[in-house]
Amino acid sequence: MLAFVVRCYCTASGEVAGVRVRFAPSPTGFLHLGGLRTALYNFIFARKHKGSFILRLEDTDQSRLVPGTGESIEDMLDWAGIAPDESPRRGGPVGPYQQSQRIALYHRATEKLLKSGSAYYCFCTPQRLELLKKEAQRSRQTPRYDNRCRQLTAQQTEEKLEQKLPHVVRFRLEQGVEPFQDLIYGCNRHEVAAVEGDPVIMKADGFPTYHLACVVDDHEMRVSHVLRGAEWLISTSKHLLLYKALGWKPPQFAHLPLLLNKDGGKLSKRQGGVLLEGFAESGYLPEALLDFITNCGSGFTENRMGRVLEELVLEFDISRITTHSALLDLQKLSEFNRIHLSRQIESESLRPKLVRELQAEVEKVYGEQLLDSEVLATGYIERVLLLRKGHINSLKDLLSPSYSYVWVRPSVPREQLCAISAEADAIALLVMGLLEPKSMFLTTEVLNGELRALQSQMKGTEYSSVMKLLRLALSGLQHGPSVAEMMVLLGPQESCQRIKNAVSS
Repeated sequence: MLAFVVRCYCTASGEVAGVRVRFAPSPTGFLHLGGLRTALYNFIFARKHKGSFILRLEDTDQSRLVPGTGESIEDMLDWAGIAPDESPRRGGPVGPYQQSQRIALYHRATEKLLKSGSAYYCFCTPQRLELLKKEAQRSRQTPRYDNRCRQLTAQQTEEKLEQKLPHVVRFRLEQGVEPFQDLIYGCNRHEVAAVEGDPVIMKADGFPTYHLACVVDDHEMRVSHVLRGAEWLISTSKHLLLYKALGWKPPQFAHLPLLLNKDGGKLSKRQGGVLLEGFAESGYLPEALLDFITNCGSGFTENRMGRVLEELVLEFDISRITTHSALLDLQKLSEFNRIHLSRQIESESLRPKLVRELQAEVEKVYGEQLLDSEVLATGYIERVLLLRKGHINSLKDLLSPSYSYVWVRPSVPREQLCAISAEADAIALLVMGLLEPKSMFLTTEVLNGELRALQSQMKGTEYSSVMKLLRLALSGLQHGPSVAEMMVLLGPQESCQRIKNAVSS
């Protein structure tokens, strides 16, 4: 199927050209993982074919708008690394990119449909429509408009308009819908006139409905391919009737299978646990989220963990997208984040950004507790990241209580150490004697060996108790990384100081 797409958009040189796709969310809620996935597939498709990725805000349902969500959606696309080429913020050649600012276009299209007889004015009151709905439900039928105002003569319509009666404009659905080829679901055809009443395309408030607005905008913005959720598949025949009535060539359609919860339930904007802003605040990397939401679905030569955006673009093949819904297991996200975080820590070009982020977070969380500014030094932060790489799932982990010892010195009463071993002073002297001549570049392996070798001089205390005593002196914790790891992380000088403080307190 993809070969067909490419042939339609090839230049004489064979280069794919003219591909324009759009992500068109409604700013009635903040961006969630389902929306991110739709945006990502559009972005990847555009980059794969050297095309343009458009963000358009479909805000014609004024009653459901949530203030700030439009700006937040674009912020989150920027954060995720899939910024649009054209958008409300960036502008572009076919703007504006917000439907509430394009009303004149929809009214022109509506007038065209009214003049051709493809649309008509409807004066049915909300009360009558509610009665129709209740009657259908009582009869166990699907509610639908009965097309009553189709029968109005031109004179009757004119009289009602002169009386300034409230009205909407409906599109006249016709029998004989032509099949269309979906790039994912194959040949499709929905005889909408047999199951639906004529749909409203222009509401009484002067704003268009989704069906008219998306058709007009996709045409005016020269959208070549519409990649959207499979829930819109059944509406596509209706949209194709609108294209035909307006005399416009439709784009090609590709309906993406749904992204569902692990239990098969639909993701919702109202689920706080799937909102992008929440993931960002929790310390998840955008690269991990992009990898995660593509890994659970289809459309790539293979599914493997650890892919970055460039690899996703390279491996994408729309013909590989199946019609099976993708199931999202959020419990696996932490592992994806650990992999991408480790990669960024290892990268000399990416690590400085992590260092700056961690410096800012440490200062914000611990504030006045940071008695020693050295813990904010770049070299120290880098050492922490490199030594804990693979042990942490996100930078936020390093701000948890179990890692507080990394940033602030613990207060450990001498009595606690003596309760572990009566030889606390002797153990402290031996270990400090071991550490004081050491350089900053200790290794865990070397220290483990040397700590083991000290055991012969601590005949009154078992090795496990020695480690327990040292861990408590270094971190104030009963559990955590090995003592050798702590010493390497803190450095010999700081380790000595903490042990000295603990035994003399």
